Amino acid sequence: MAPSTKTVLIPIAHGTEPLEAVAMITVLRRGGADVTVASVETQVGVDACHGIKMVADALLSDITDSVFDLIVLPGGLPGGETLKNCKPLEKMVKKQDSDGRLNAAICCAPALALGTWGLLEGKKATGYPVFMEKLAATCATAVESRVQIDGRIVTSRGPGTTIEFSITLIEQLFGKEKADEVSSILLLRPNPGEEFTFTELNQTNWTFEDTPQILVPIAEESEEIEAIALVDILRRAKANVVIAAVGNSLEVVGSRKAKLVAEVLLDEVAEKSFDLIVLPGGLNGAPRFASCEKLVNMLKKQAEANKPYGGICASPAYVFEPNGLLKGKKATTHPVVSDKLSDKSHIEHRVVVDGNVITSRAPGTAMEFSLAIVEKFYGREKALQLAKATLV
Repeated sequence: MAPSTKTVLIPIAHGTEPLEAVAMITVLRRGGADVTVASVETQVGVDACHGIKMVADALLSDITDSVFDLIVLPGGLPGGETLKNCKPLEKMVKKQDSDGRLNAAICCAPALALGTWGLLEGKKATGYPVFMEKLAATCATAVESRVQIDGRIVTSRGPGTTIEFSITLIEQLFGKEKADEVSSILLLRPNPGEEFTFTELNQTNWTFEDTPQILVPIAEESEEIEAIALVDILRRAKANVVIAAVGNSLEVVGSRKAKLVAEVLLDEVAEKSFDLIVLPGGLNGAPRFASCEKLVNMLKKQAEANKPYGGICASPAYVFEPNGLLKGKKATTHPVVSDKLSDKSHIEHRVVVDGNVITSRAPGTAMEFSLAIVEKFYGREKALQLAKATLV
């Protein structure tokens, strides 16, 4: 291993917040870190929040003697409590601290884990809003910053601050130049914390009976943040979201080698009706969607029925454009592939809704994209409630 390689440990448990975990894993890997995802459970597969399954690279019990440049704890309940109660993890994090190496935590984990273990004494720290009182009892100053650095400890607030948090960790490990490079690829929000907006043309009502039925396909090398943001946010809104794998296996390895698990194979739901079919991106994942005849046919039927469909990142360029699914529509896509759109008038917009089609740009726009879908189905008030709850 090259001496410049930085190693990172991300422990996960049943009830870990999947969007936080996946964003940390993938953004740090984009920065060049060697990230190990370790389950603190007795098996590598964990049931994260919102019915999302994750698969770790290892069991924590097998790597307790390993040394890492950074240990970073995701939040989520009961995952945060499980991490707090994991004695081997506590021992590793305390040794990390005494050896002067980096520790970081987000959401409930600063209060529940770092605070309970006594690592925040004399420090400024932040965390998820409902844990601020608990946090204040364990640190010198509880602050409402989206990301807080104090010495060798970095803390943050929730799902909507995770990419900023991860970029800060890249800066701590690799320097500002690398952090800025990754940030520019992800298209972070220029105004984090401000009310989210999107561009809408040809406004139409998106309808459903009882509960929106939403299909989120995933494929090998799909962009993980985009996939998990959609599922996480839409399930928080109480939509019925089906994760379907394109291919022969329910377990899919994403673009940054995070392991995602679908509930069904696409073949099993190809004849079903959905209120929305929405695709994550990935420069190598989106072409897999494009080469899946069943999925393309489902999208064409959706369009013919004037029912909503959407895509983010490379999917509008690789899947929608070649199949006539953007004909007469304004759309956006990832900057790297925006030359593939025949109508480039809206490529700089972060989220574009044109009638029954919604498109977006990159991992950094994925939460706004998901919230715009919530707004189309449930209204602005519900979307703003979720934006506040997730700290977008």
